[in-house]
Amino acid sequence: MVLMPVYWLLFISLGTLLATSILFLRNRFDLTPLHLHSRSESTEPKISVCIPARNEEMNIGTLLDSVVRQEWNNYEILVLDDQSSDKTPEILKKALASYPQLLTVINGKPKPAGWLGKPWACHQLGKAASGDILLFLDADTTLEPMALKGVSLSMADYNLDMLTVWPVQKLDSFWEKVVIPLIYYALVTLLPAIYVYRKPRWVPSFLERKIRPKFAAACGQCIAFTRKAYEEIGGHESVKNQVVEDVELARIARRKNLTLRMFTGINSVSCRMYRSEKEMFEGLRKNFLAGFDHSVAKFIVAGLVHLIVFILPFITFIYALVYPNPLLLFLSVGSISILLLQRLLLAQWFQWDPVYSFTHPLGVLWYQRLAAVIILDRISGRKTEWKGRKI
Repeated sequence: MVLMPVYWLLFISLGTLLATSILFLRNRFDLTPLHLHSRSESTEPKISVCIPARNEEMNIGTLLDSVVRQEWNNYEILVLDDQSSDKTPEILKKALASYPQLLTVINGKPKPAGWLGKPWACHQLGKAASGDILLFLDADTTLEPMALKGVSLSMADYNLDMLTVWPVQKLDSFWEKVVIPLIYYALVTLLPAIYVYRKPRWVPSFLERKIRPKFAAACGQCIAFTRKAYEEIGGHESVKNQVVEDVELARIARRKNLTLRMFTGINSVSCRMYRSEKEMFEGLRKNFLAGFDHSVAKFIVAGLVHLIVFILPFITFIYALVYPNPLLLFLSVGSISILLLQRLLLAQWFQWDPVYSFTHPLGVLWYQRLAAVIILDRISGRKTEWKGRKI
């Protein structure tokens, strides 16, 4: 009787993991790489590659080297130096001397009141771009030679107004390998990727308009618009004060019944998001709560669910070994087995070291620590800082 509540919690864990496995398997087929070979005849539209750069001396040179090697003839590169205080301006000056016909460097204007840094930088880039397709890239991404072709062909094949790519994340340090995959794990086990592209057929037509934005998602590391769509949604000015501007842009696009689709960056786009545990903690600290609509209540509930689904089975597994209990052992092993299978498949999918699939509970506890700090920030009114700016 004492263990009865634990049994029920383990049933919840097992049921949740079985349900997310179905979604995972569907996303494995629906969340595809960019098309590198067209299914239809296509012109070669001009692509404006727009790159905001603030203190990106570690990344900007690598990205530019990859962009200038594209197997695409009709494109321009625009980089906005967002008042960098490191060697970014020097690197851009050298790049401009090497590629004067292809590269335009814009000196960013001071950020107006009411704007966050990235939307303001992207807004300036959007105003300066002349392409038919506007492709916004974070400075820490890298393109394979066929990436621009993939963006153009995918937009044409699916008749898209907007697309976004989830890059293959390059993971080097221990904590990167533990923490970053959980972002992708949440994506592929919680969001039906196909519904970002089309409406769910099971939703009644009178509810579809209201439900549509709920399935909107995007990754700001690589996001593209047709010029017409970008202007229709109001560009980055429409999300000028949004920390997760990428998701908000997707929601606006869906409200306006524009067509968007998500892709993986396999064979096209990669990214080294963070280079240390401290940088990763501060980077996620600035926008993690925004993913829950800034609701502390939703945030806490999600944290409790994560403890039940991902931590409890490991605790009860050890308990069942010390104090033999067949039902407890069965439920614990069932949950752990499904979770590890999901993580191993995810590692294979995104080309990560499979050994770190077994660190999932450690990653969850890392996020619990992050969540506690964010809640304290909210209670105390303490603002986070990113690249020298308060957020």
